[in-house]
Parts: sequence; structure tokens; C-alpha cells
Amino acid sequence: MRTSAAACLFSGFVVVKDCWGFILPGNHVTAEARNIVSWSAMISGYDQAGKPSMALDLFAQMPLQPNEYIYGSLISACATLFALTQGRQIHGHSLKNGYDQISYVSNSLMSMYIKCDCFDDALCIFSSISEPNSVSYNAMITGFAENLKLDKGLELFRLMIKQGLDPDEFSYVGLIGICSSVEDLHVGIGLHCQTIKLGLDTTAFVGNVILMMYSTCGLFEEVEKAFVSIKEKDVITCNTFIVACSTCGEHTKGLMVYKDMTTTKNNFSLSPDEFTTASALAVSAELASFHYGGQIHAHLIRTRMVLDIVVYNAIINMYAKCGCSKYASHVFNLMPNRNLISYNTMIAAHGNHGHATAALEIFKHMRYEGFVADSVTFVGLLTACSHAGLVDKGLALFNSMQETYGICPMIEHLSCLIDMLGRSGRLEEAECYVKTSSFQNDCVIWGNLLSSCRLHKNIVVGERAAIKLLELQPGTSSPYVLLSNLYASDGRWEDVAEARKMLKCTGVKKEPGHSFIEVKGITEKFTVGDFSHAQIEEIMMTLESLNWMTKKLYMSAPFD
Repeated sequence: MRTSAAACLFSGFVVVKDCWGFILPGNHVTAEARNIVSWSAMISGYDQAGKPSMALDLFAQMPLQPNEYIYGSLISACATLFALTQGRQIHGHSLKNGYDQISYVSNSLMSMYIKCDCFDDALCIFSSISEPNSVSYNAMITGFAENLKLDKGLELFRLMIKQGLDPDEFSYVGLIGICSSVEDLHVGIGLHCQTIKLGLDTTAFVGNVILMMYSTCGLFEEVEKAFVSIKEKDVITCNTFIVACSTCGEHTKGLMVYKDMTTTKNNFSLSPDEFTTASALAVSAELASFHYGGQIHAHLIRTRMVLDIVVYNAIINMYAKCGCSKYASHVFNLMPNRNLISYNTMIAAHGNHGHATAALEIFKHMRYEGFVADSVTFVGLLTACSHAGLVDKGLALFNSMQETYGICPMIEHLSCLIDMLGRSGRLEEAECYVKTSSFQNDCVIWGNLLSSCRLHKNIVVGERAAIKLLELQPGTSSPYVLLSNLYASDGRWEDVAEARKMLKCTGVKKEPGHSFIEVKGITEKFTVGDFSHAQIEEIMMTLESLNWMTKKLYMSAPFD
């Protein structure tokens, strides 16, 4: 009796210590206290503490027959380690001892096989269960979802209901999570309606997945409704909404959520984490809004938030996209640690602003620090050389991609190369690169070449590029517009009229252009031919006034 009491007391001690993050080593288990409860507590403790290898090592020392809880912990440890061979051995061990049909063990086995991409094995176990419970169904539904087998998941979902089991939040999250395509949206909407009836849509766990589904499908109104319906929002909810705003083009609304989270009395009672901050900075970068991006950075400095490398990179990217390469360099120099993304972001920042020397210097320092360039690195370097007119250096870098770094040039690299050669007037050479590349049927590449021909009034290469572009894009306006502009640059007005006539005969209309301007932190969008802006009258009056002032200055200017 005394031994049994000691064993129970010791087992309790093990569990309590585990809760505090301290696990007593297995070899400290005394012979007197070494019973099945102690072993189970120790193995489970190691598994739950994120030490699966120690759980498996301890099992190898155990002289007793395992129970279902030990098997469950061991299988969980194998799943964490993706140790399929050991997992199969433990499966066989449980099968031999008759524990494989116990719900806790069978559910653990299904989860392990699904995690190790052995879906057929998981399905075999599920089929062998005489009375599967909701956990069993959810494990398989999640497995089908992770393998993008929506039809199979729905079939099992319906069978679960038919068997008299009520789906829970895990059932819905698995299925809604893969209804992110327009083709499957009707299924997702149906599942969403069911969660509303059950009151599950108000939970962050289910609501976050619903947010992401509508966001991926570009339905921002539904995103907003789902966001409002979540009663107890968590940080992930806000993060998902900010990303959704960015995806759907509603950038300002996403920034307003971040701003609310940073105020003393915010509506969500939540503080932004690193992902929130990085997402908000990314939105500011997309808007090229120094106003918002600078405020976010100022808030980080004011609150003395410890920044991780992801946030640092987001700050650099934001300043670079806002045209403030000087600030981007300052933040880059302050970074305690850098990764490849840090260097790539800084190279791109210098490259986009034509600071080729600075970009090449960063590249040199990156290699000195032991980082190996990737395809993104070369996009930044080639852009830098293109904007600075360093054609020979750019060609050398392009040729070194495959020869030195083993990187196969992608369409982004070829586009930079064509732009670089086009700017310098080496159009025949650019055309040769296009024809000999694997992207010779890409519209963007030929469009870039045609634009460069207009710049240098090269009608011969331009007409060849236009013919190719018309073959690839017969139903679009851009080839005709570019060809018309090419003829206009050389004063061939009859050919301009002919190109315009061809465009009119096709019935294709030119897509209207857009322009953006930031005023007092608000980004306004203007479209050619659109007069629906709320302040259109004031805008037109101001433009007329500016036009009159320009003409007046022009007329009064002295001419030599």
C-alpha cells in the first residue's frame, strides 16, 4: 500500500514538474515508484514538452507492457519527428497487444499516417474501426482536406451526420479551408451557413478560416461581414483581415485595423504581433504610403518593440517602395542580424532607384558574409544595371547565373535584360536573346522590346516585334497602340492612322489608365474618363486654373 501511494505521489510530481517546463530524467525513476502510471506520465510529459526523441528513448528502457496512453504518446512523438518507420513499428506493437482498436490509439495512428503523407494507411485504419467517433471522422476529414480531396471529405462529412454524430469546429475548419477556389466557393458558402446556424462562425477558430476563404475569392464584402460576426477576435483574426484587405485592394481599411490595435483604448483589446506589423508595413509598401509606413515605424520605436528579422525586412521594403532608399539603408545598417531576404530587399531598393554601385556593393558584402545569391538577388542586380546603364556588367551577371550559381534564368531576368539592352539601343542583340530563350512566346517580353524600339525609333525591329505580339495577342489593344506610338515617334502619320484603323476594326478598346496620389494619408485613385469622384468639380476647376497658369508662364517665357 505504501509503495502504491509513493508511486501515485511520484507520478503526480512528474506531471506538476512537466507543467512548469521541467521534466525529471527517466533514470531518476526509482524501482519502487516505477509503475505504468509513472512511465505514462514521463513519456507523455516528454512528448508534450516538445521532446519526442526523449519519449521514444524512454520507451526503449521500459520493461512494462504499454497501455493505450503510452501508445498514443509514442505515436504522437513519431508524427512530430516524421519517423514513419518507428511509427509503423509501434503500430505493429499495439496491434500485437490488442490496443489498435482503442479509439485513442487508432485516432493517433490516423493522425500520424496523415502527417507522414501515408493517406491510404490512415484510410485503412479508419475503415477497420467498428464505431468511429467524431475525433476519428475529424482526423480523416482533415486528412482529405490537406490532400485537397474536397469530394471525399464532404462524403465523410455527410456520413458523420448520418451516423448521428454532430460536426464540430474542427470538422468545418478542415473543409472550409480548402474551399478557396471560385469553383468550390458554393460549397464553402453552404458550410458557412451551417456554422451560422450552430453559432460557430462567431468563434475566432472558425471565423478566421471563413475570412481567408472569402479573401482568396476576392469577396471583400463577405470578408467584412465575417470579420464583424467574430465576437472574440484574436490576433490571428486581425492579421487575416489585414492580409485580406491587401488581397482585395482595400489597403486603407487594413491599416485602420492596425492603427486601432496600437491605440491605448482599442476596440479589440489586442496588441499587434510581428506578423501584424509586417503585414501592415507590406500594405504601406503596396500603397507607397510614407505617411502610414512612417507612422508604423515611429510606433515601433516609441514602444521599443523588440523587432525580429521579418519586421526589419518589412521596414526596409516599405521605405524602398516609398522612394526613401536612404532610410532603408539606415534601417539595414542597424539590423543586428541579416538573412538573404534582407540583402535581396536592399539590393532591390538600390536597383529600383538606379543606385547600381550601392547595389553591387551590397551584393559583394552579401557574398563575403557567406550568403549564396538566388534568383531574386539577380532580379535586383539586373534592374540596377538597367537603370544605371551598366550593360556589360549586367550581361556578365546574367551569364553568371547559370554558369556560376546554377540558377536557370526566369522570365523576370530576361525581362530585365531586354529592358537593359533596349535602353542602350542594342535592339538587335535584345531580339536575339528573346528568340533563343525559352520565353520566346511571352507577350510581356515582346512588348518591352517594342517599347524600346519606339524609344530609339527602330522601325525594322519594332515591326518584327509587333507582328510577333499580334500573333500572341490578337484580341488585345496593346500591340496596335505600341505600333501606333512607334510610327508616331518616326513621324509616319499615315502608318499611325492605319494602325489606329486596324485597332478600331478589331472592336477592341484600350484599357483605361489609372493614377494614384496620396493626400493627407489617404490614397486617391483616378481613372481615365471617370468623372464619378465626389470632388470632381473642384478638381476640374483646379486643373483648369493650373492649365491657364502654365500657358501664361509659357507665353511670357523668353526665347533665345
